[in-house]
Amino acid sequence: MKTATLNPVLLGALAMASGVSGLFFLRFWRTSRERLFVFFALAFWLLGLNWLSLALVRLERESQHEIYLLRLVAFGLIIVGVVDKNRRARLAAPTTDQEASLS
Repeated sequence: MKTATLNPVLLGALAMASGVSGLFFLRFWRTSRERLFVFFALAFWLLGLNWLSLALVRLERESQHEIYLLRLVAFGLIIVGVVDKNRRARLAAPTTDQEASLS
């Protein structure tokens, strides 16, 4: 099988897998209401859209980077989700000074 034929098929499979992964994260969010799962679901759907657009659009030059901005936004969402999760966990956990004053 030629590379020109195989690339769109593999990119389509990646897009499908990303869409399914996004659905799994959405289901995890529905059961736990943890915002991190929403960030991951959105990021995986954006990655799937990125790979689908790469399969459908022919990039003639490496300088045509507009499609890759979707990937940048997706990874940014993952970073924001992890930082948000860590920040909320730190704010929810009482410090040792607060525990001592409550006793």
